Amino acid sequence: MPGIVIVGAQWGDEGKGKATDLLGSRIDYVVKFNGGNNAGHTVVVGNEKYALHLLPSGILTPGVTPVIANGVVVDLEVLFHELEALTARGVDVSKLRVSANAHLITHYHRTIDKVTERFLGKRQIGTTGRGIGPAYADKINRVGIRVQDLFDENILRQKVEGALDVKNHMLVKIYNRRAIAVDEIVDDLLSYVDRVRPMVTDTALELHEALEREDIVLFEGGQATMLDVDHGTYPFVTSSNATSGGAATGSGIAPNRIDRVIGIVKAYTTRVGAGPFPTELFDESGDYLRATGFEFGTTTGRPRRVGWYDAPIARYAARINGVTDFVLTKLDVLDDLDTIPVCVAYEVDGERVEEIPVSQSDFHHAKPIYEDFPGWKQDITGCRTFESLPKNAQDYVLALEAMSGSRISVIGVGPGRDEVVVRHDLLS
Repeated sequence: MPGIVIVGAQWGDEGKGKATDLLGSRIDYVVKFNGGNNAGHTVVVGNEKYALHLLPSGILTPGVTPVIANGVVVDLEVLFHELEALTARGVDVSKLRVSANAHLITHYHRTIDKVTERFLGKRQIGTTGRGIGPAYADKINRVGIRVQDLFDENILRQKVEGALDVKNHMLVKIYNRRAIAVDEIVDDLLSYVDRVRPMVTDTALELHEALEREDIVLFEGGQATMLDVDHGTYPFVTSSNATSGGAATGSGIAPNRIDRVIGIVKAYTTRVGAGPFPTELFDESGDYLRATGFEFGTTTGRPRRVGWYDAPIARYAARINGVTDFVLTKLDVLDDLDTIPVCVAYEVDGERVEEIPVSQSDFHHAKPIYEDFPGWKQDITGCRTFESLPKNAQDYVLALEAMSGSRISVIGVGPGRDEVVVRHDLLS
């Protein structure tokens, strides 16, 4: 069973990095196949906390080969800042592979992202302003800059000139910003050539050969199902495919090489940015979840929106991704609650709806229908078996499992890498 995909099953920030780290010693490759530095993974190793934004979290595990695949958009400044920070802390980063076909985020992508978002006013999407969307737009518009373009200065210059021809008119005439010089961009990109060259390879070929050897290859999705550009709450989504299908197109491996799909869900729900969120809380319960769960963005630091667990979203994620196993994280955040509501369905125009409405308008106006579960009022961070959890915690997990469309195989009971309860082996 060499091909495994890990995806977020809500709106992101579910704890995918921890799940990857949990499998780390048993896998050979960890592949980031979508997104950029617009999302972060926080991994706790002993007393050390690592916040990763662009790099796959497998880079923290000795012996694992980390890969940034073709579906990722790469900000070279961020890449080397992260690599230098890890090296300074004694982490070996020498095995990193970067796809020659990955697209680059440039200074003009970041500028356009920020001015466009401000221009939208009340209609803002809630982007991170890191140039992710504009870089993907250039990719689809066939004016993007790829990693391999760095190694031919003439081609690089031609492509930058072509990309800036229209963008500068837009910046000057619409947004009242200065034009960006071609030389400014080219010189900046060329400054990274010598450092990035040893990392660049045909990652699709290397991953194919790894799978042929029956190495364990883990594909680590950025963002999450509900932020997928095709299957999420469009337009309040990211600009790439964050679902399991994106692992094939974003890395160059065949779909039939994927053997397991692990969906990560929190014991409650969070999201950042704008868009529908049926179980969102605006009261003391929301303040409690945000404070206790430390729900602030790894990359941006901004407070996350919080709400109760949404079973229809979990079922949707299970169906869209083909989830074989769920990892339920942050169960310990609920330790002090007397009652824990779970959204089991929605009310739309006075009718009960069991699944996510196909209409975005209906989903936006959907009212959650809750079922209440008794809390356990007990610290569970020391639990390491399902049987050692309080009875009410066990009942809560079993109820979520019955509602969510796949088995819950691992339960996070604390932030540390060893603070987990394993019910089923994720690799079998």
